[in-house]
Amino acid sequence: MQEPQQAPARIALHRLAHGRTGDKGDRCNISVIAYRPELYSVLVDQVTEARVAALFAHRSPAAVRRYLLPKLEAMNFVIDGVLDGGVNDSLNLDTHGKTLAFLLLTMEIELPLSLARLALDGPESANEKERASWPLNTPLPL
Repeated sequence: MQEPQQAPARIALHRLAHGRTGDKGDRCNISVIAYRPELYSVLVDQVTEARVAALFAHRSPAAVRRYLLPKLEAMNFVIDGVLDGGVNDSLNLDTHGKTLAFLLLTMEIELPLSLARLALDGPESANEKERASWPLNTPLPL
């Protein structure tokens, strides 16, 4: 008899990756960087142009483009038309790029239970395990 398959864990993106952002004019640039290489393929499958466009639908983006950076386990989104004309033209501080990156990091990701432990440990725990094995004179990455 086959055992029933367990449902995947639903986890906020910020538990799996961190973000960097910038803005220029009415264009927002958001990078999503996986905390662990094992998580990257799941992020590529689920953090898509369509899902990002849906998440930002209330801002009416003109275009959403995704660029994959597999050697960095990262992806970069360029989102046009979401900054109320740009930082200098907008009276609303909440539309600046940095706040929109936080919105993207709230996206829910379905994670197979075999990978859920990586998300629940978080990046600090993973880095502590790596650091414990390094020689004392090795500089730590930032």
